[in-house]
Amino acid sequence: MSKKTITGPTWLTILRILLAILFMIFILYPASWAVVTAFIIFIVASVTDKIDGHWARKTNNVTDLGAFLDPLADKILVNLALLALVYLQAVPVWVFAIILVRDFTIDGMRMSAARKNITISASFFGKLKTTFQMIAILILLLSLIVNLEWIKITGDVLLYIALALTVFSGLDYLKKGRKLLIK
Repeated sequence: MSKKTITGPTWLTILRILLAILFMIFILYPASWAVVTAFIIFIVASVTDKIDGHWARKTNNVTDLGAFLDPLADKILVNLALLALVYLQAVPVWVFAIILVRDFTIDGMRMSAARKNITISASFFGKLKTTFQMIAILILLLSLIVNLEWIKITGDVLLYIALALTVFSGLDYLKKGRKLLIK
């Protein structure tokens, strides 16, 4: 891992956090153009998730800070979007609650590990979960714009797949994290 703390990829991760806040402002603004703007912001923020990790690995700019902030930025983006979708009655509150509890649990474990100078990087299942969550959110946002039942159903199916991956990846992190922290 690089000693340099804030690299280009890390700045891109920070931008994703700022875009998540901007997304929240637009998605809750009561105008159809604002929902479209929020949709576009969410797409841009989601793309930064793919770019920053690839950029960091390709240029050998992987840092502990970046490895910590990247999944945190994903969680901020996803959870703010899900919170907004709960408010807009497009996502059941219990689905959001499960995702949120899992994220707080895993983040708490990561923080405990960080205090012991242990970095718990994102796993394959964690990345897959995030990908499904982001795609489900995009489809659900699209259903708010075009209001077609099949798009909403597709978003719901993807959301429940993401929920299953959320639970599975959470259990996987807890199992791996427990082994690291007990050493």
